Parts: sequence; structure tokens; C-alpha cells
Amino acid sequence: MAKKKAKSDLSNEEKRSLIDWKHPLLTIKKQCQLLALPRSTAYHETVDIEPSKDEIDIKNAIDLIHFKEPSYGVRRIKNELHKNGFKHIGRRLVKRYMLEMDIVCFYPGPNLSRRAKEAQTYPYLLRHLDINRPNQVWSIDITYIGTPNGFVYLTAIIDWYSRYIVGYTISNTLQTDMITRVVKNAVETFGAPEIINSDQGSQFTSNAYIDLIKSYETTKISMDGKGRATDNIAIERFFRSYKWERLYLLCPETVTEVKALTKEYIDHYNNERGHQRYDYETPAVVFYENQTLAA
Repeated sequence: MAKKKAKSDLSNEEKRSLIDWKHPLLTIKKQCQLLALPRSTAYHETVDIEPSKDEIDIKNAIDLIHFKEPSYGVRRIKNELHKNGFKHIGRRLVKRYMLEMDIVCFYPGPNLSRRAKEAQTYPYLLRHLDINRPNQVWSIDITYIGTPNGFVYLTAIIDWYSRYIVGYTISNTLQTDMITRVVKNAVETFGAPEIINSDQGSQFTSNAYIDLIKSYETTKISMDGKGRATDNIAIERFFRSYKWERLYLLCPETVTEVKALTKEYIDHYNNERGHQRYDYETPAVVFYENQTLAA
């Protein structure tokens, strides 16, 4: 049962990538049966559909409105879009774009996070927890990044104690492999945390993500409670700083510029930008010095 569930958690594109087209014993038909993948899909070449300029402009506007007013839902964002000149936009389109961008409004209420159907969720472990050392708690999340010519998604992991960014990646999709890749790289570099916290989004309730975290025997899974936007506040604050201090200020024109800007900002954030809570010491100093003390 567990194996079937794990297979169903993969997208068809991920299943297709597992096919060995030159396998000496297993035919393509047999591999498709084992992967529960239609043969027509196996042979189908995926065609990336470029978003229209209209879609890019609307999504960028939604992102800016959301970061100015994170409590705004579909109706209020639609109204703001109308004020900004997007008169033809209806609620259904705004809702669809917000889902595609993984944007949810911040307010207490049910169904705050969009998770996979029948997905397993985990309790929030950080409430009243004394976070007093690096690698005790990490937070992971995803944010949309738009340019006039396209958009990508930034996944980042922050050490809750020091506010040090231990890993990040930029991708043009919201597939789970983007999430697992950045976690693996961070753990290989810094070791596994005691707790890793996320929201209840579909990427973080997927079998691929859950199984990966469970493979680190000393790491516990924590997830935000429904309707509690502040549960993952450390990474939310980083995203807000990144967007207001760089992205919206410099307005990169291309995805290549976004990648360069993001690399520069994270290096600046980790090694040069002091935090008030630590008498303006940088996250890197707090992270590495306290690791040494703990050792």
C-alpha cells in the first residue's frame, strides 16, 4: 500500500524521468505498468507553454499587492487589480493565479494552506519552544518571484536561531524535487536539524518530502497550524526583506538577473546585514560562533 501511495505522489513527468529506455530486461510497457504511467504519456514529449505577457503582468501585480497587504483575499486583490488598470480580471482568474503562485492570505480561518488530498500533516512543535542554538530548528518555504518577462520560485531554508540561510534554490516550477534537493544540500553542508518546520502546502505534505525528512533519524517534522501565518515567521520575514530591499527596488528584467540578484542578496543577508536581536551581529557570526560553543 505504501509503495502505491509513493508512486501516486510522483507527477507523470517525474515517473517518465525514471524510465530506462535501454533496459536489457524490462520493456517500456512493463516499466510503465510498474510506474502506473500510461504508455502514451511515456512517449509524449512535454511542451513548455510560455506564459503570456498579460499573465506575467497580472501575477507580478498580485505578488506586490500580497506583500503590501498580506491579509487580502481573492476579492480584495481583484479590487486592487482593477484600481491598477487590470479591469478585465475576475475572481476566478485571480483565485487560479494565487493557487499557481502558492499565495494564501494571512488571516485566522480554515483551509489556509493548500495541501494534497488525504495528505498526512504533522503538529506544530515550535510553540513555547526555547530555541537557543543553531541547527535546532529550520524553517522552509517557497515564494513567487516575477520579472517583466517571466517568473520563478525561490525555495529557502532558514536557521531559526541565527536567521542564517542554510540553503536555497530557484526553479520555474513548484515540483517537489525542488524542495527535496535544497533540503539534501543543506543537510550535507550543515548536518540535519532537530526540527524542520513548513506550512501544510502540497509540496511539504508529499510522500517524497516526508520520506526524505524521516530518513534523517534525528529530525522531527513540524507544520504550521491552519490559520496561523506567524507560525513560520522567520522565513516569512526573510522573504519580505528580500523583496522590499532588493527585488522591488532593483526590478530585475530577466530570470538570469533574478538569480544573480538573489545570490548577491543572500550573501549580503548572511554575512553583512546585522540583526537587531543580536546587537546587529550578522547571521553568519551568530550561526558559526554558537555552533563552535555548542561543540
